[in-house]
Formats: sequence, C-alpha cells, structure tokens
Amino acid sequence: MTDQNLDPRIHIAQLGAMAKAAAHALRSATTEQKNTALAKAAEALRAASGTLVEANARDVDSVRGSKPASFIDRLMLDEGRVEAMAQALEQIAALPDPVGRTLATFERPNGLTIERVAVPIGVIGMIYESRPNVGSDASALCVKSGNAVILRGGSESRHSTRVIVECLQAGLDAAGLPREAVQSVQTTAREAVAEMLGAVDHIDLVIPRGGRGLTELVRDTAKVPTLLHLDGNCHTYIHAEADLEKAIPIVRNAKLRRTGICGATESLVIDDAIAERAIPGIADAMPDCELRGDARAVAIDPRVKPASEDDFDTEFLDAIASIKVVANADEALAFVAEHSSGHTDAILTENSDVARRFLTQIDSAVVMHNTSTQFSDGGEFGMGAEIGIATGKMHARGPVGLEQLTTFKYLVLGSGQVRP
Repeated sequence: MTDQNLDPRIHIAQLGAMAKAAAHALRSATTEQKNTALAKAAEALRAASGTLVEANARDVDSVRGSKPASFIDRLMLDEGRVEAMAQALEQIAALPDPVGRTLATFERPNGLTIERVAVPIGVIGMIYESRPNVGSDASALCVKSGNAVILRGGSESRHSTRVIVECLQAGLDAAGLPREAVQSVQTTAREAVAEMLGAVDHIDLVIPRGGRGLTELVRDTAKVPTLLHLDGNCHTYIHAEADLEKAIPIVRNAKLRRTGICGATESLVIDDAIAERAIPGIADAMPDCELRGDARAVAIDPRVKPASEDDFDTEFLDAIASIKVVANADEALAFVAEHSSGHTDAILTENSDVARRFLTQIDSAVVMHNTSTQFSDGGEFGMGAEIGIATGKMHARGPVGLEQLTTFKYLVLGSGQVRP
C-alpha cells in the first residue's frame, strides 16, 4: 500500500540501492533461474486473479466518472486480461535469453580476439500511466534480460500494481533470485518522479510510457538517460490504387479495435481520386466513430464534421478520426511527415512501387503496408511483450523487447600481448 508519509528523496534512494544490488546478482543468474521466476510469477498471477480483479475494481471506481471510457478500458482488468498477463510471462520465459549473446568477433593482426557481448543495462526506472499490465510486462522483460526494475505506475492503478508486484516477487523468491529485482514506488507523491529522473547513482535508464505530458516531462527534466515513448498520432494513407474491399476493414480495425492504445490510427489520409468511394464506405463501416475532415471530406459525406487544424495533430485515444484528402502520393507523404509523431504509419495500396516509396520515405519507428497499425506491438512482433515503443532514434526504436533492454561490452582476449 502506498505511504504518503514517505520522503520521496529518501525512498527513491533506498529503492535504487536495493535495485542496484539486485541487478548485480541478476548478472550471474542462469537462464533457468530467470525462466523459473517468470513461470512461478505466472502461476502466482493466476492464483491471485480474484484478488487482482478486486483490487483493480477499486482503482476503476476511484476514477469512474472523471476519466473517459478509453482511459477506463486501459485501466480495467478482468479474468481474461489477467490470464493474458500470465501468458505473456510464459511467452517471455520461452524466448531466447538475450544476455551473453556474442554480437561480433574481431581477430586482430596482433593475435588479440575482441568480442562484443550483450549484457544487461542495469536498473530500469519504468514510469507509466493507467495500464496495470504494463507493470507486469515490463517486470518480466527486465527479469529475463537481467535488469532490475523500479515501477512507478499511475496513482489510479496503485492497488492493481501492488498485487502484480507481489506476484512477480513470489516468482523471484521461488527461483532463488532477489525479490528487489522488481519493486514499485510506494508513494503517489509527484516528487517521486522527479527523484527517479535525477537518480543517476542508482538508475541506469528511465522509460516513460503514457501521454505526451508525461513523456515531455521526462524528456525535459531527466538527468538519467531515457528511452522515450511519445504519443501515437498514427496515420493510414489510402492510396488511389487501394483495394477498398481490403482497405476499409483494415481502417476499421486500425481505428476501433482498441481506441486507447498508441498504435491506433488517428488520422486517415485519402487520395482524392478514390475519396468519393472511400469516405462513404468508411462512414458506413464506422458509424460508431466520429469523423472530422477537411473541406473536401465534408463535401463528400455530410457525416464528416469539419476538422480543426489541431485535429490533425491530436492523438484522440477515442472513437474519433481525422480525414485529410490529398491530391497524390507526394502530398500524402508531405502531410504524414508533417503531422506524424513518428510512431506508426501505414499505406494501403496495390501499387508496390508507391508502397515501397512510402515505406522508405516515412521516417517513423514502424511503417506498414496493407495492414492495421494496431499490429505495432511487441507481442505481435514475436517479442513476447514490449516495455514500450520507442519513437527516438538512439539505442532502440519501435517495440522495445528483450534485445533492446541489453547493451554490450567488449571482451578482449589476449595471450601475452603488450602494446608497442
């Protein structure tokens, strides 16, 4: 349970010191130990399913009426979602251990052998909002990649996070690994976030996962290195040569499968040559989605409301989508480049040359052809789960899984060489 009497500076320093010691122990943990910890944690989650759902109901009740339906959907857990969390732990356990991989080997003329080897980063600070399963996924990915993690979930998910951490720690106990490898901040005081962002002696990397406000706070104030997950203003471009029988179901899935996830399409870009067929078709297929378009889109279908300029830069996280009608691929590429957040963008077309041009020129972390942007997900990429989707360009980009949670060091193997 959270304790508002804790001094955030002292508390984060204590968590950090314990996490650093746990990370040191994890460096020598065997793959079998890490897999056992995750398997036992999955068992603990299933055994605690009722308790976790009950704790989550308290979290949901605390924000019901003050948060939108999309927020409630991200926060809510039921038995099916708890089972999915347990399965994710097992899937991560089944993945190859990323630690100890030989990434490259160099034989030098003087007889030295130099190896580049994957190693854990150390202590990860995970700051996230609302979605309690993020804590479970992040913890599992960190344990498997040999990292300790300090979770700072949103105050609205504090009861859920407590139970999840207890389950992860039960798995660590069963595997003979330090339970301090997975910890959570025990105060909801905002100062705790600031302390994490400045804890350069204890935390090696901070990963924020949430809205633009959180990410910008981390970007602008962190002293600890960060791996940023910006908002998902994702685009789907319907090219003049799209197959609408294929494209319209893709658009509906990309927008409405789950509106509250960062891979949901927020903006539709449509070639004018196909717009008079595409827009009514989309409106027919998505009566449960508010469409906001430019003047051309509104003229084509009265169900489309006039869009403001801000709508084209908004991550709605709701059943709302903007529509921009463009003259051609050149204009579409320029529009997406201007408005995309660099997360995920897709093109729907049967023209392979245009598709290749889009895939090459759009500089987002994930770029897709003829499929839903909601596939922008570490689990769908075969990573078991993800700790976030990095929209920057350094160290890791796109879904961040096990391999992206390692760095490397060089091993230099000699036989008596001295440097002249």
